[in-house]
Amino acid sequence: MLVILYTLNLAVWIVFIIDAINGLRTLDSLEKEEVLKDGPLLSVIVAARNEEKSIKSSVISQLNQSYRNVEWLLVNDRSTDDTGKIMNEIKALDHRVQVIHIKELPKGWLGKNHALYSGAQAAAGKWLLFTDADVQYQKEAFGKALHYFERNRLDHLTATPNLNGKGFWLKSFVGFFLFGFSYFKRPWTANNPRSKNGTGIGAFNLVLRKAYEQLGTHERIKMRPDDDLQLGIKIKKEGYRQRIATALELIEVEWYGTLKEALVGLEKNTFAGLNYRISMVLFAVVGTFLSHILPFFTVFVPDRLVILMSVANIVAIGILYLMVIKKMTRFSPWMFLAFPLTGMIFIYSIIRASILTFKRGGIVWRGTAYKLSELREMNRKD
Repeated sequence: MLVILYTLNLAVWIVFIIDAINGLRTLDSLEKEEVLKDGPLLSVIVAARNEEKSIKSSVISQLNQSYRNVEWLLVNDRSTDDTGKIMNEIKALDHRVQVIHIKELPKGWLGKNHALYSGAQAAAGKWLLFTDADVQYQKEAFGKALHYFERNRLDHLTATPNLNGKGFWLKSFVGFFLFGFSYFKRPWTANNPRSKNGTGIGAFNLVLRKAYEQLGTHERIKMRPDDDLQLGIKIKKEGYRQRIATALELIEVEWYGTLKEALVGLEKNTFAGLNYRISMVLFAVVGTFLSHILPFFTVFVPDRLVILMSVANIVAIGILYLMVIKKMTRFSPWMFLAFPLTGMIFIYSIIRASILTFKRGGIVWRGTAYKLSELREMNRKD
């Protein structure tokens, strides 16, 4: 049985490798792009709830951009710390900054989605850039991204930042997550005009205002915790021109501070990514164990054929893993040595998030509880 399983697995991994070879070639590097120095107004929308530790340095890195025709809509989403105060201080530093303070969350909205929507409604730019409150930008980031956007006549551009993690285990977990996201979601297919697959990354979602409004704004995804991804998916499905590029030297974000924070952070969107279905949870858990982890253990069994097939699967996994890590991160390829252990942590994160979602009757995101029934209803409407 193991030989049959590993033969099928190996065939699948080979298909993924071929797909990744072709797909990763389409990921342009924004670092290589020219800089747009002057042009229409860009509206940058930053939603923040209790981000007092990171909001100032993030926005300051944006204010120093070489592309100057920019306005900022800083949206304070019911923060209980000094986030709103810091936003007001930033506003005093630069006349291009506006601050929106949200006191109450309307029914039927997730907090961040409503905050982004509120910022977009107050924006005046031709382009809307949705970004997070902990993202650091190099001076030429906006100019290069806008030049790429215009040169390719896009409606939506999303960019992969450099994920800055502290500690080996956190980096290994992030690496495994990116690996799984890459072969499961195949983000590079967003660059294929004939494909309906779309993608989006919260650190950098740049969209043409006209396309955003025609799409239906964030009202289309107001109860989706994976708002960044869903925005990109819906834009592409509607036939708008979309691309994903890398920006590892231009944009940086600390995804999570610790492995524990990563597990907590994934509580909100793990079950959503599996469409709130138990069958998908079981498929993800069992499938991940059989295809990603088991070969690393059966390589020690006495059956030579099983050992051979286990090694073949491990090599195939390693090739695909290294391809993804090299293209989409700055992490060391030596993290692959921890692959089976981080795979087990990933399975634990899926089980943990799913159980907590059922136990709580929904998700808790940034201190606000959202009912599972409402989340599922929005997912069915999608």
